[in-house]
Amino acid sequence: MRYLSLSTWSLHRNLGPLHWTKWDEDNQKQITVIDPQPELTTLLELPAILAEKGFEAIEIGHFHVLDTSEAYLHQLRNAVFQAGIKFYTLLLDYGDISSGDPTRRTADIKWLMHWIYIASIVGAERVRIIGGQAEPTNKEALVRSADALKQLCSYADSLGVKVVTENFQPLTSVAENCLALREACKGSLGLISDFGNFSRANKYTELAKIIPHSESIHAKAISDDQGLSNVEEFQQCLNLVKEAGYQGPIVLIYDGPDDLWTGIERVKELVLPYL
Repeated sequence: MRYLSLSTWSLHRNLGPLHWTKWDEDNQKQITVIDPQPELTTLLELPAILAEKGFEAIEIGHFHVLDTSEAYLHQLRNAVFQAGIKFYTLLLDYGDISSGDPTRRTADIKWLMHWIYIASIVGAERVRIIGGQAEPTNKEALVRSADALKQLCSYADSLGVKVVTENFQPLTSVAENCLALREACKGSLGLISDFGNFSRANKYTELAKIIPHSESIHAKAISDDQGLSNVEEFQQCLNLVKEAGYQGPIVLIYDGPDDLWTGIERVKELVLPYL
Protein backbone atom coordinates (compact mmCIF):
# COMPACT_ATOMS: atom_id res chain seq x y z
CA MET A 1 0.00 0.00 0.00
CA ARG A 2 1.19 3.50 -0.83
CA TYR A 3 0.22 6.20 1.64
CA LEU A 4 0.89 9.86 2.47
CA SER A 5 3.69 11.08 4.68
CA LEU A 6 5.27 14.49 5.22
CA SER A 7 8.82 15.63 5.89
CA THR A 8 9.18 18.47 8.38
CA TRP A 9 11.45 20.13 5.80
CA SER A 10 8.21 20.99 3.98
CA LEU A 11 7.35 23.20 6.99
CA HIS A 12 10.83 24.58 7.60
CA ARG A 13 9.54 28.16 7.83
CA ASN A 14 6.81 27.25 10.33
CA LEU A 15 8.36 25.07 13.05
CA GLY A 16 10.72 27.44 14.81
CA PRO A 17 14.51 27.92 14.54
CA LEU A 18 16.49 25.39 12.54
CA HIS A 19 19.46 23.92 14.42
CA TRP A 20 22.02 22.95 11.77
CA THR A 21 25.03 20.84 12.70
CA LYS A 22 28.26 21.90 10.98
CA TRP A 23 31.89 20.78 11.13
CA ASP A 24 34.27 23.36 12.60
CA GLU A 25 37.49 22.56 10.75
CA ASP A 26 39.63 24.90 12.87
CA ASN A 27 38.59 23.31 16.15
CA GLN A 28 37.93 19.82 14.75
CA LYS A 29 34.47 19.41 16.24
CA GLN A 30 30.78 19.76 15.47
CA ILE A 31 29.03 23.04 16.14
CA THR A 32 25.40 24.14 15.96
CA VAL A 33 24.37 27.03 13.73
CA ILE A 34 20.91 28.46 14.39
CA ASP A 35 18.74 29.71 11.54
CA PRO A 36 15.92 31.80 13.08
CA GLN A 37 12.42 30.88 11.88
CA PRO A 38 8.97 31.61 13.34
CA GLU A 39 7.26 28.88 15.35
CA LEU A 40 3.73 28.92 13.94
CA THR A 41 3.29 25.26 14.92
CA THR A 42 5.20 23.26 17.52
CA LEU A 43 6.66 19.89 16.68
CA LEU A 44 4.45 18.38 19.39
CA GLU A 45 1.33 19.79 17.72
CA LEU A 46 2.25 18.66 14.22
CA PRO A 47 1.37 14.92 14.37
CA ALA A 48 -2.29 15.61 15.21
CA ILE A 49 -2.48 18.19 12.43
CA LEU A 50 -1.06 15.70 9.93
CA ALA A 51 -3.55 13.03 10.98
CA GLU A 52 -6.43 15.47 10.44
CA LYS A 53 -5.10 16.22 6.94
CA GLY A 54 -4.97 12.54 5.93
CA PHE A 55 -1.28 11.80 6.45
CA GLU A 56 -0.34 8.43 7.89
CA ALA A 57 3.32 9.04 8.69
CA ILE A 58 5.91 11.71 9.41
CA GLU A 59 9.62 12.14 8.75
CA ILE A 60 11.35 14.61 11.07
CA GLY A 61 14.61 16.43 10.35
CA HIS A 62 17.04 16.34 13.26
CA PHE A 63 17.36 20.12 12.96
CA HIS A 64 13.75 20.41 14.18
CA VAL A 65 14.34 18.39 17.36
CA LEU A 66 15.36 21.30 19.56
CA ASP A 67 15.19 19.42 22.87
CA THR A 68 16.86 16.02 23.18
CA SER A 69 16.07 15.44 26.84
CA GLU A 70 14.40 12.08 27.45
CA ALA A 71 11.35 13.85 28.87
CA TYR A 72 10.80 15.79 25.64
CA LEU A 73 11.58 12.82 23.42
CA HIS A 74 8.91 10.79 25.23
CA GLN A 75 6.48 13.70 24.75
CA LEU A 76 7.16 13.70 21.02
CA ARG A 77 6.87 9.92 20.84
CA ASN A 78 3.52 10.10 22.62
CA ALA A 79 2.28 12.91 20.34
CA VAL A 80 2.93 10.73 17.30
CA PHE A 81 1.33 7.69 18.95
CA GLN A 82 -1.76 9.61 20.05
CA ALA A 83 -2.20 10.97 16.52
CA GLY A 84 -2.27 7.40 15.20
CA ILE A 85 0.48 7.94 12.61
CA LYS A 86 3.95 6.43 12.14
CA PHE A 87 7.22 8.12 13.00
CA TYR A 88 8.77 6.59 9.90
CA THR A 89 12.20 8.24 9.70
CA LEU A 90 14.38 10.60 11.72
CA LEU A 91 16.35 12.42 9.02
CA LEU A 92 19.93 13.18 10.07
CA ASP A 93 21.12 16.07 7.95
CA TYR A 94 24.77 16.03 8.98
CA GLY A 95 27.74 13.69 8.89
CA ASP A 96 30.47 12.70 6.44
CA ILE A 97 31.25 9.02 6.94
CA SER A 98 33.16 9.04 3.64
CA SER A 99 35.71 11.57 4.92
CA GLY A 100 39.40 10.79 4.53
CA ASP A 101 40.08 12.76 7.73
CA PRO A 102 40.07 10.12 10.48
CA THR A 103 39.37 12.72 13.19
CA ARG A 104 36.26 13.98 11.48
CA ARG A 105 35.06 10.54 10.44
CA THR A 106 35.40 9.19 13.99
CA ALA A 107 33.67 12.25 15.46
CA ASP A 108 30.83 12.04 12.94
CA ILE A 109 30.25 8.31 13.55
CA LYS A 110 30.05 9.03 17.28
CA TRP A 111 27.58 11.88 16.60
CA LEU A 112 25.47 9.61 14.38
CA MET A 113 25.39 6.88 17.03
CA HIS A 114 24.13 9.41 19.55
CA TRP A 115 21.28 10.34 17.20
CA ILE A 116 20.49 6.68 16.54
CA TYR A 117 20.05 6.35 20.29
CA ILE A 118 17.75 9.40 20.22
CA ALA A 119 15.77 7.75 17.40
CA SER A 120 15.24 4.68 19.57
CA ILE A 121 13.93 6.80 22.46
CA VAL A 122 11.64 8.97 20.33
CA GLY A 123 10.13 5.97 18.54
CA ALA A 124 11.44 6.50 15.02
CA GLU A 125 11.35 3.31 12.97
CA ARG A 126 14.27 4.44 10.80
CA VAL A 127 17.13 6.90 10.79
CA ARG A 128 18.47 8.43 7.56
CA ILE A 129 22.25 8.67 7.35
CA ILE A 130 23.96 10.53 4.51
CA GLY A 131 26.33 8.38 2.46
CA GLY A 132 28.99 11.06 2.33
CA GLN A 133 30.36 14.27 0.88
CA ALA A 134 33.07 12.64 -1.25
CA GLU A 135 32.84 12.74 -5.04
CA PRO A 136 30.91 9.80 -6.53
CA THR A 137 34.01 8.59 -8.40
CA ASN A 138 36.03 8.22 -5.18
CA LYS A 139 36.04 4.44 -4.65
CA GLU A 140 38.11 4.63 -1.44
CA ALA A 141 35.50 6.97 0.05
CA LEU A 142 32.75 4.54 -0.98
CA VAL A 143 34.52 1.78 0.97
CA ARG A 144 34.88 4.06 4.01
CA SER A 145 31.17 4.89 3.82
CA ALA A 146 30.20 1.21 3.53
CA ASP A 147 32.38 0.26 6.52
CA ALA A 148 30.81 3.00 8.65
CA LEU A 149 27.29 2.05 7.57
CA LYS A 150 27.89 -1.59 8.55
CA GLN A 151 28.93 -0.40 12.02
CA LEU A 152 25.98 1.98 12.31
CA CYS A 153 23.46 -0.60 11.05
CA SER A 154 24.68 -3.09 13.66
CA TYR A 155 24.34 -0.53 16.44
CA ALA A 156 20.92 0.64 15.26
CA ASP A 157 19.67 -2.95 14.97
CA SER A 158 20.55 -3.53 18.64
CA LEU A 159 18.21 -0.63 19.49
CA GLY A 160 15.38 -1.67 17.18
CA VAL A 161 16.03 1.06 14.60
CA LYS A 162 16.77 0.58 10.89
CA VAL A 163 19.37 2.67 9.08
CA VAL A 164 18.51 4.03 5.65
CA THR A 165 20.53 6.17 3.27
CA GLU A 166 19.39 8.35 0.38
CA ASN A 167 20.41 9.58 -3.07
CA PHE A 168 21.47 12.76 -1.26
CA GLN A 169 24.80 14.61 -1.31
CA PRO A 170 27.71 13.87 -3.69
CA LEU A 171 28.72 10.27 -2.91
CA THR A 172 25.22 8.89 -3.49
CA SER A 173 24.36 11.23 -6.35
CA VAL A 174 24.53 8.22 -8.68
CA ALA A 175 22.39 5.10 -8.47
CA GLU A 176 25.41 2.79 -8.74
CA ASN A 177 26.78 4.00 -5.39
CA CYS A 178 23.39 3.86 -3.66
CA LEU A 179 23.04 0.22 -4.67
CA ALA A 180 26.67 -0.59 -3.83
CA LEU A 181 26.23 0.64 -0.26
CA ARG A 182 23.02 -1.31 0.09
CA GLU A 183 24.72 -4.46 -1.21
CA ALA A 184 27.73 -4.00 1.09
CA CYS A 185 25.42 -3.95 4.10
CA LYS A 186 23.74 -7.20 2.99
CA GLY A 187 20.11 -6.24 3.56
CA SER A 188 20.53 -4.27 6.77
CA LEU A 189 20.58 -0.89 5.00
CA GLY A 190 17.42 0.66 3.58
CA LEU A 191 17.14 3.27 0.85
CA ILE A 192 15.23 6.50 0.22
CA SER A 193 14.61 7.78 -3.32
CA ASP A 194 14.23 11.54 -3.64
CA PHE A 195 12.89 12.88 -6.95
CA GLY A 196 14.89 16.08 -6.57
CA ASN A 197 18.38 14.74 -5.95
CA PHE A 198 19.56 13.25 -9.26
CA SER A 199 20.86 15.45 -12.06
CA ARG A 200 18.36 16.35 -14.77
CA ALA A 201 20.40 14.67 -17.53
CA ASN A 202 19.86 11.11 -16.30
CA LYS A 203 17.25 11.59 -13.60
CA TYR A 204 14.65 9.08 -14.75
CA THR A 205 17.02 6.23 -15.60
CA GLU A 206 18.77 6.68 -12.24
CA LEU A 207 15.48 6.79 -10.31
CA ALA A 208 14.28 3.67 -12.12
CA LYS A 209 17.32 1.81 -10.77
CA ILE A 210 16.82 2.66 -7.09
CA ILE A 211 13.05 3.00 -6.61
CA PRO A 212 12.47 -0.79 -6.68
CA HIS A 213 14.90 -1.09 -3.74
CA SER A 214 13.50 1.83 -1.73
CA GLU A 215 11.33 1.93 1.37
CA SER A 216 10.57 5.65 1.32
CA ILE A 217 9.89 7.98 -1.60
CA HIS A 218 10.58 11.71 -1.23
CA ALA A 219 8.12 13.22 -3.70
CA LYS A 220 9.61 16.61 -4.50
CA ALA A 221 8.13 18.44 -7.45
CA ILE A 222 10.06 21.00 -9.49
CA SER A 223 8.36 24.33 -8.78
CA ASP A 224 8.53 27.74 -10.43
CA ASP A 225 8.97 31.05 -8.62
CA GLN A 226 5.21 31.07 -7.94
CA GLY A 227 5.39 27.69 -6.21
CA LEU A 228 3.54 25.92 -9.04
CA SER A 229 4.71 22.40 -9.85
CA ASN A 230 5.89 21.09 -13.19
CA VAL A 231 3.02 18.61 -13.33
CA GLU A 232 4.19 16.54 -16.31
CA GLU A 233 7.68 16.10 -14.88
CA PHE A 234 6.35 15.19 -11.42
CA GLN A 235 3.90 12.65 -12.86
CA GLN A 236 6.75 11.04 -14.80
CA CYS A 237 8.51 10.43 -11.48
CA LEU A 238 5.33 9.13 -9.85
CA ASN A 239 4.77 6.77 -12.77
CA LEU A 240 8.18 5.23 -12.05
CA VAL A 241 7.02 4.58 -8.49
CA LYS A 242 3.82 2.96 -9.70
CA GLU A 243 5.56 0.86 -12.37
CA ALA A 244 8.09 -0.43 -9.81
CA GLY A 245 5.24 -1.73 -7.63
CA TYR A 246 6.57 0.33 -4.74
CA GLN A 247 4.65 -0.05 -1.48
CA GLY A 248 5.23 2.39 1.38
CA PRO A 249 5.06 6.08 2.22
CA ILE A 250 5.16 8.81 -0.38
CA VAL A 251 6.69 11.69 1.55
CA LEU A 252 5.67 15.13 0.33
CA ILE A 253 8.53 17.60 -0.01
CA TYR A 254 7.77 21.25 -0.66
CA ASP A 255 10.24 24.11 -0.24
CA GLY A 256 8.79 26.72 -2.58
CA PRO A 257 7.68 30.29 -1.90
CA ASP A 258 4.64 31.69 -0.12
CA ASP A 259 2.44 29.71 2.29
CA LEU A 260 3.92 26.27 2.88
CA TRP A 261 0.63 24.50 3.59
CA THR A 262 -0.80 25.82 0.33
CA GLY A 263 2.19 24.42 -1.54
CA ILE A 264 1.94 21.09 0.31
CA GLU A 265 -1.74 20.78 -0.60
CA ARG A 266 -0.95 21.39 -4.28
CA VAL A 267 1.63 18.59 -4.25
CA LYS A 268 -0.76 16.37 -2.30
CA GLU A 269 -3.44 16.67 -4.99
CA LEU A 270 -0.96 15.45 -7.60
CA VAL A 271 0.05 12.47 -5.45
CA LEU A 272 -3.42 11.29 -4.39
CA PRO A 273 -4.20 9.43 -7.66
CA TYR A 274 -1.06 7.32 -7.12
CA LEU A 275 -1.97 6.05 -3.65
